[in-house]
Amino acid sequence: MRKQVSRPFLSYSILAIILMMGLGIVLAQLTKNFIVDIIEERVKNDAHYLVDLLDNADGVSQLEHISDKLNIALVYKQDADVVFDTTDDVLDLSEKERESVQQFVQSYDLSLSPMNKGQLKNNIFYFPFQINDNDELSGTIFMIIKVNAVTDITKHIWLIIGITVFIGILVMATLGRSIFEKYIKPIRSAARVADELAQGNYRARTYEGNFGEAAQLTSSINVLARNLQEMSMVQEMQNDRLEAVINNMGNGLVLIDEKGYVNLVNKAFLDSFKGEYNDYLGHLYYQAIQEEEVHKAVKEVFMTEQHVRHSFTRRLQIERRFLEVLGAPIINESYEWKGVVLVFHDITELKNLEQTRKDFVANVSHELRTPITSIRGFSETLLDGAMQDEALREQFINIILKESQRLQSLIHDLLELSKLEKEEFQLNIEPISIRAMINDIIPIVEQQADEKEITIHTHFEEDVLMEGDAARLKQVVMNLLGNAIHYSHPRGSVTVSIKKHQADVHIMVEDNGVGIPEEEVPRIFERFYRVDKARSRNSGGTGLGLAIVKHIVEAHHGTIKVDSVYEKGTTFHIFIPMKFTLN
Repeated sequence: MRKQVSRPFLSYSILAIILMMGLGIVLAQLTKNFIVDIIEERVKNDAHYLVDLLDNADGVSQLEHISDKLNIALVYKQDADVVFDTTDDVLDLSEKERESVQQFVQSYDLSLSPMNKGQLKNNIFYFPFQINDNDELSGTIFMIIKVNAVTDITKHIWLIIGITVFIGILVMATLGRSIFEKYIKPIRSAARVADELAQGNYRARTYEGNFGEAAQLTSSINVLARNLQEMSMVQEMQNDRLEAVINNMGNGLVLIDEKGYVNLVNKAFLDSFKGEYNDYLGHLYYQAIQEEEVHKAVKEVFMTEQHVRHSFTRRLQIERRFLEVLGAPIINESYEWKGVVLVFHDITELKNLEQTRKDFVANVSHELRTPITSIRGFSETLLDGAMQDEALREQFINIILKESQRLQSLIHDLLELSKLEKEEFQLNIEPISIRAMINDIIPIVEQQADEKEITIHTHFEEDVLMEGDAARLKQVVMNLLGNAIHYSHPRGSVTVSIKKHQADVHIMVEDNGVGIPEEEVPRIFERFYRVDKARSRNSGGTGLGLAIVKHIVEAHHGTIKVDSVYEKGTTFHIFIPMKFTLN
């Protein structure tokens, strides 16, 4: 800043000094010429007087008298020889000046110089003239005068110029500082703030001057900066609000421009489609989003410029998500096409609720009808006379008992599932040793495994301690082990593994049985859903076991995953936090 401030002052100072020096040179030269003209006029008059005297002079001796009387140094040169010289007697010359006089006299040729014209060299004035009419004197006489006035006047002139320059610089510095403070500083400050505003720094403020247009300019710049800052703050608040609304929407949002590039996605969309912002922003919509129904919706909006609605299913690991996409054109106030906005509604809960109601009515009706029909049929048969046959009576009574037990299991599982789904359901949290829990379960399922000659293996990396509901977790493991044994081939194997996974307990139940078809995996946790319906029903299963397992795991803030290859085996992975925390 200081360098910028001194730049104009330095320029003005240099210009003023050059002007004053030029003026001094001109004044010195004019003064010198003026003095020379005066001296020359005087010497010329003296020369005429001297010529008149010399016309009657009787020799060189007369020259000495005339030089002393007129106080003028005279040098008489006859041919090439100096005959008479009073320079040392009249003038106080230095050695250098004396040599200069001798050189001038020796080298001067009157025939080559103008008549009656003096010359000033090194502050010594020479006026040569020729004597021809006197019989005693014949040659060239030089009148020599030492002129100190020219040098003194020139020195005075330069002294005055120097003082004037110094005073001028002081005056210019004072005036320059005043001008800078009043005009240049506010303008420069305004220019700096204008650059800051152009770069987006609306907090910048300028120095406000107090004089004339500069004050008006700086005041206007500050008013502009304050207005821009207020507008920027309002815009930032609006952007923050808009961003908060968009990112906290329960529905996914995608903005596609008129060229088909994705310009905006929100958090709900990323949660539904499992991606990052960079996976979508700046990409063509049909490259970033894989669902064909979304492509159809976008194309339909582009072609018809109308609102469209499409539904599609998205599979996520063990479950399916039902989504509905709403597409609408973006048209500004000038009726210019700007793109397409897509809103994704997750209607999975509605679909599941609708399907659950249908399945529940159908399945409960079917599951209850079968044992009730059997019990009623065999009871009527016994009452019609079959009771008299002891063997037949025992057979029918066993069937009635079996069907009643199946009916009891179904009602028990329905009540259990209903209890788990209630909001007031609470777990009985206590410390659990996973190894001890598994060791307690193995003997219970060994009888079922021995019937099919299935070997149960356990693998513990270490004894993991956790917090949870021991009874409910036993129910989970027993259900999974029962299914693994039931769906394994004879002489197969089932493995239960326990290990730590970061802050979770990882329980893994693996079998080498019939497996689950890939398309059936997302539905196995639905109520009453059976992959092999006939086989499951004949085994006495209710179709609610895995639904109960999922609810218990989720109640412990855990997750369950399934890896299955058809006809090769199935593995259930359960991840439950070791430290239970209340929501």
